[in-house]
Amino acid sequence: MSVGADPSFESLVHSMTRVYQVILILSTLLGSWLGMQDVHELGHVAAAWLTGGRVSQVVLNPLTISRTDFAENPRPLIVVWGGPVLGAALPLAVWVAAHAARLPGAFVLKFFAGFCLVANGAYIGAGSFNRIGDAGEMLKRGAEPWHLWLFAALTAPAGLWLWNGLGPQFGLGNSAGVVSHKVAYVSCLCCLALLALGFAIGGE
Repeated sequence: MSVGADPSFESLVHSMTRVYQVILILSTLLGSWLGMQDVHELGHVAAAWLTGGRVSQVVLNPLTISRTDFAENPRPLIVVWGGPVLGAALPLAVWVAAHAARLPGAFVLKFFAGFCLVANGAYIGAGSFNRIGDAGEMLKRGAEPWHLWLFAALTAPAGLWLWNGLGPQFGLGNSAGVVSHKVAYVSCLCCLALLALGFAIGGE
């Protein structure tokens, strides 16, 4: 006589599997949004320092849209481009390094790199039409609209390409919710760290 598995135990295991999947997906999405803003502002700050500018305030409060204010900004066009350029390039470089090192959670960094490429590309491309945000500042400082469109055309599709095929690693499709517990924990901790950083450098 064969004894089948306890249905209640199987249900518990299935529920826990889904919990890890939800943790991984939500922390990756929220962490990507927060991290994208952090790296974007880092680009502005780095460009300002390299061109003799002086930062007066960086706002990273998770409850608002990030921004960087300057006390001195002698090269505003370079500084405004620094945000989206570094904001797209740095996460991509980090993922490439993680992928080369075969880190188990590299797919999360791949998603983050894609997120940053899509977000920065869409932000600059769409902003070129309404002259809002960084795009408006770029046009005001002498950039041509096609510069912004080219940036968007190079970054946003690249980000979508990076996302292609990542679903199973997040427990979607045939993976049926199965994800790496360790990666879920690390992703959650990174997200919490980014939240803490945002509130610590909240600004106004």
